[in-house]
Amino acid sequence: MKSGHAELPTPLPDGGPNPLSRAIGLLGDEWTLLLLRHALAGSTRYSDFNAQLPISNAVLTNRLDTMVCESLMERRVYQRNPVRSEYLLTVRGRSTWPLLVVIWAWERKWVPEHAYATPPMIHQVCGREMSPLYCCTACKEPVTAADLHTRWGPSGGWSRSVPEVTTRRRSDSRGGGKGPRFFYPDTMAVFGNRWSSAVVGAAFLGAHRFSDFQSLLGIPPSLLAERLASLCDRGILEQVEGEVRPAWKAYRLTGKGLGFFPVVAITVEWAQRWYTSPEGRVLDWTHAACGAPFIGTLACDRCRKPLTGSDIDLSTID
Repeated sequence: MKSGHAELPTPLPDGGPNPLSRAIGLLGDEWTLLLLRHALAGSTRYSDFNAQLPISNAVLTNRLDTMVCESLMERRVYQRNPVRSEYLLTVRGRSTWPLLVVIWAWERKWVPEHAYATPPMIHQVCGREMSPLYCCTACKEPVTAADLHTRWGPSGGWSRSVPEVTTRRRSDSRGGGKGPRFFYPDTMAVFGNRWSSAVVGAAFLGAHRFSDFQSLLGIPPSLLAERLASLCDRGILEQVEGEVRPAWKAYRLTGKGLGFFPVVAITVEWAQRWYTSPEGRVLDWTHAACGAPFIGTLACDRCRKPLTGSDIDLSTID
């Protein structure tokens, strides 16, 4: 791959899966996110990734090849005899840092029972422990899903936004003396399953009843029941009495589920930056408070200054 190709978005076929489907299918893979995290912290060589992660050689080779093909990384030969390569993040790959930061912040707040310690995030500019605020670029105010008017764009719709295949999750550990290094399990409960991600997206857009999810997504009833139960078990959705008929149960996002919105929104924005459908955009948002087309940005919750990738030491995020 020639240098610079990753700076251009990838065109998608007319009428096929849209940018959101493509992005979730790519980034909803636990190994891909782990490799991005270590690459953003400075790892470049196969041996680096292999030493830092409990990953088999076959899986590591497969994921690195996929990331090169998807323009997240560029492979460069640094030794000829024998041939050895390093893997350098492209502009596209580096632009995933906001996603990793909001995943970390959500897990730190809502899933504190992890067996390993989740370290605090330090803002290098103000020097204080911080959590990222997801803000409107136009007015600089923090936003939630309820603050935005959302509408499907020309390439939107559920049938085109659900990933084509279920993303694969890694095993808990492997041999060779490396202990398990789990990525964030509750994030993967949403992000790593094609139907769970669609159910959560539909909930953000106002779906509540079982029939709402089924008609919107076209998902088999047994599979929908399984996904709803899993998301309730994780505390992302909760089952409540129906507003019209209490016996008709409804499903609503909990505080934990609502807090996942920055992960969803940043994924949408990343998708629309790096993939294009001939028909146009997937989603369009308007910030109700200021009336501007919504574009998100991250800011430090302590000093309120906008964050950049260099402001945060990703080597501390495990």
